[in-house]
Amino acid sequence: MTMTAVDEARKPPLLKVSGLKTYLHLRRGVVRAVDGVDLEVAEGETLGVVGESGSGKTMTSLSMLRLLPKPGGRIVSGSIELDGTDLVKLSDDEMARDWRGRRISMVSQDPLTSLNPVFTIGDQVGAPFRYHNLVQGRGPIRRAVEAVLGRVRIPSPAKRLDDYPHQFSGGMRQRVVTAMAIACAPRLLIADEPTSALDVTIQVQMMELFRELQRESGVGIILITHDLGAAAGICHRIAVMYAGRVVESGDVREIFRNPAHPYTRGLLNSIPHLGQRRRRLEAIAGQPPSLIDPPQGCRFAARCPQRMKRCDDDPPVFEVGRGHKAACWLAEPRP
Repeated sequence: MTMTAVDEARKPPLLKVSGLKTYLHLRRGVVRAVDGVDLEVAEGETLGVVGESGSGKTMTSLSMLRLLPKPGGRIVSGSIELDGTDLVKLSDDEMARDWRGRRISMVSQDPLTSLNPVFTIGDQVGAPFRYHNLVQGRGPIRRAVEAVLGRVRIPSPAKRLDDYPHQFSGGMRQRVVTAMAIACAPRLLIADEPTSALDVTIQVQMMELFRELQRESGVGIILITHDLGAAAGICHRIAVMYAGRVVESGDVREIFRNPAHPYTRGLLNSIPHLGQRRRRLEAIAGQPPSLIDPPQGCRFAARCPQRMKRCDDDPPVFEVGRGHKAACWLAEPRP
């Protein structure tokens, strides 16, 4: 199932990431984890960020939250504008007090490691209300927690406030961390592989939950995933990342029907299709390049079946169609 695309006249971007470069300064060298990323998310829109492990998806999201590994992680250039405010220019105190958790929030990949086993669910979901001073008093906070747990469809939320994380199933724990993320009604929600540890039935329920939350509040969502099927089901637009860069972006249906970058085609060809008989799935040969010493020119060239001499030069981003862009010499308009 594919969601309908957002209206052709898109709203002004809620989030605009321009030229973002985030480097990790390690003893063995500088890892160019995010190396010139441009992204946009409109209000009420879901952007899927897909790519192999190590492509820079999670590091891009951590850059938006200003939660980079210390002391080596640094944003070296670029801007991250949320509602017109450049988050890169904010102090750590401003980011923690006014933005992180309140206007931009994140659903982590593994809820079991995100929840503290010695605190009750009520205490942990109530923490954002207390920290941002949105609700005061034990009784009002418990009622606010009960309400937000109800929003994420946890049955009998009033009876679960004093339970501990180990008393919840994997799917219910994922709902709890989602409740923590939406407690302060953020403008932008980042979901980092929110269904990777769940079985297929619970994955469908979580995707439907994100759709419902978006319909209710108009929150912008960034879905980071390896699952192109999940991205097709919930996302309006797709950004494909490879080796720290966005190599293709566009409307979800356009990306799936007319992929312009060989890497995107490789990802799509590796997916099994119901009703089609294949002896074996296609795989992308080789491994992603080292981001300490990335190759010159196109970073996918060494693995690309359509490599040509021109790939020794770094390709610019070409406009393939309306809102559809690809960083590949094959997408260069013909004269």
